[in-house]
Order: sequence, then structure tokens, then C-alpha cells
Amino acid sequence: MAKYRIMVVDDSRVIYAEMKKMLEGSDIEIIGYCRSGEEALEQYGTMKPDLVTLDIVMPGMDGLETCKKLREHYPEANIFMVSSMAYDDMIDRAAALGAKGFLFKPFTRETLLEGLRGAFKAIHL
Repeated sequence: MAKYRIMVVDDSRVIYAEMKKMLEGSDIEIIGYCRSGEEALEQYGTMKPDLVTLDIVMPGMDGLETCKKLREHYPEANIFMVSSMAYDDMIDRAAALGAKGFLFKPFTRETLLEGLRGAFKAIHL
């Protein structure tokens, strides 16, 4: 049985499929998948994941705006940014909004697990 429950928010089904495959057999389970920030805001209250992985570049509401709104509506929400945008200011902005970690795409199974477990340690789960 999975110890940690995550919701993946990414407009790319390929990234979602990769994450799902990489997390098979681990202590982390994907309990939901959203393709937009708007969808994540609608689904969060029902799913109540331990952690939300959030892409930054998405159509409509971007990941930083989604992070801000999730934390406003659900202060307990734990956010972990996953993006190909490798800018220091992006990491700083995400941290300022309350993100518990940041992972760059493309990632490997090892870097994904390491990043997520680091985030779970930071939130004491």
C-alpha cells in the first residue's frame, strides 16, 4: 500500500504517464491527474492529496498562479513544482509561494523519487 498520495497537474499526458510508470512499486501513489490549474483547483478539495506536483508552463492559469490560488483556498496544500523552466527566479518565486521543492524536466526515476521524498520530509509526512 502506498504511503504517500499525490495529485499530478501537468498539461502533458506524456509526463503524467512517465511519472505513473516511474512511481510503480514505490511508496508514492498518484491518486489524481489534472491537465490545468483550473481543474486542480476544482479537484483538490475532493482528492485531498498529500502533495501536488505542479507544472509551471500550462495553458490558462500557469503553475505559479495555480500554486498561489491553491495555497489561498487550501493553506494546508503541499506543492512540488516540476518544470523545464530552469530559472533561479522561478525557483525563488515558487518557494515564496510555499512550494516544498522543485524538480527539473526531464527527470529520471531516481531524481523524481528523491525530489518527492525530500518534499515529504520537509512537510513531515
